[in-house]
Amino acid sequence: MGTPSDLREHSAELPPGRRQKLLVVLLLAIFMSLVSVSIVNVALPSIQQGLNASDSDVQWVLAGYALTFGVFLVAAGRAGDLLGRGGFFILGVAVFTVSSIVAGMAPNADALNAARFVQGVGSGVLNPQGIGMIQQYFRGAERGKAFGAFGSVVGVAVGIGPVLGGLLIVAGGPDLGWRLTFLVNVPFGLLAIILAFVWFPRPLFSRRTTSGSDAAGEPARSMDPVGAVLLGLAVLAVLFPFVETSVTPWIWALLPVSVALGYAWVRWERRYRARGRSPMVDLTIFATRSFRNGSIIMTLYFLGMTSIWVLIAMYFQNGEGHTALQAGSVGIPAALISAGAAHWAGRRVAHYGRKVVIGGLLFAVAGLVLSILVVLLHHAGHVSAWWLVLTLVFIGVAQGSVISPNQTLTLADVPLEYAGSSGAIVQTGQRIGTSIGIAVITSAVFGMLTITSWDTAVATGFALILAVILVALAVAVLDHRQRRWSSTTAENTAPVGT
Repeated sequence: MGTPSDLREHSAELPPGRRQKLLVVLLLAIFMSLVSVSIVNVALPSIQQGLNASDSDVQWVLAGYALTFGVFLVAAGRAGDLLGRGGFFILGVAVFTVSSIVAGMAPNADALNAARFVQGVGSGVLNPQGIGMIQQYFRGAERGKAFGAFGSVVGVAVGIGPVLGGLLIVAGGPDLGWRLTFLVNVPFGLLAIILAFVWFPRPLFSRRTTSGSDAAGEPARSMDPVGAVLLGLAVLAVLFPFVETSVTPWIWALLPVSVALGYAWVRWERRYRARGRSPMVDLTIFATRSFRNGSIIMTLYFLGMTSIWVLIAMYFQNGEGHTALQAGSVGIPAALISAGAAHWAGRRVAHYGRKVVIGGLLFAVAGLVLSILVVLLHHAGHVSAWWLVLTLVFIGVAQGSVISPNQTLTLADVPLEYAGSSGAIVQTGQRIGTSIGIAVITSAVFGMLTITSWDTAVATGFALILAVILVALAVAVLDHRQRRWSSTTAENTAPVGT
């Protein structure tokens, strides 16, 4: 595959100071989008009270964002690959910021949910550009450090979001408080846009729309709109049943529809490439072991681990009777440890490779086992549930050691002209894993609550997460062994003297 002329600029052509400034802008916007998610989780009761919203309305505050975020990821990533990542990043931040203002000023639940749909579009546009730009402007160990900084921001954002949300709700009262949880995004968004215009390399948008393999070029031929629509509909069909909590049976018929749409998308992408055109996603990247295995690990990790914080919030508020602010504070030490672990792992992933991810998954296993033990001992009256603050530190180490290092390894061999769309594929796996995991695991916990206590139900939820993480660990170990075997084979078959 050829490399587009617009994307040939690499780290050597961008001074180190400029690269660091670029990274600051990317992390600022990503911090904003992540804090927004975790803040909304604790603001839902206040939103329902302030807008007199129904349970269905409140559900769609989360579901609408998740749907549009997941549906737009890959298409937006490919658009950035072809037309300029910097410009689409600014566009995504602008959409996210404006929709945050609309959400914060919403007069009713319908207006709020419409704003959340648009906010998901903005997040779906800006996120793949951030990943693609790290791929584009950072190389080798520097790329690992950049993704390590990315992971540190993720850890801090996840930890500070619920606490910040609780403080804003307390400060603003029942009506203004939840509005502030959306409006707090505005200064971050405006600052990110201003700094992007000042610091991003030019041009922000590219005039070139071909893959670069055809010097003549045909405008817009590589946008692959049919592929974008097919994949978007497939993602929508697989996500919708898991984010819509109604018991309507027909919803689950969308799952086989999603399989059919996914098959149609693969066939189309192969046909598109066979005709000499550049498809939305280069399917040959799935033949690359690092990308294939890394994507599986990431999807499994989010399938399990994301549910931990949902269970913790429910357990401490509904099971133990604590406030939202108290429940949010449980994860602060884990989040801070996660930030430190991501920084440490990012500096070492280039040397140790998948061993870093394996170590992180082992910490996850240990944290889950210890958390199950604490919950069961609390049920027996031997320890306080607050001991979970310590066991969740292991989860924090896992988060920092798995997410960013695995992302670095997964995208290491991806061609630059597909950096945005390939990173978006990984993120789409995360979204699907998160939605399915939360739906299935929380349903299992609520099912257990009909016959047993909160302690036993939450312990069951942790055990389900543990089972998923053990599968992810098996994939990571297999990948490491295959990589080591390939290296040994290459050394043994190399000609003497090479």
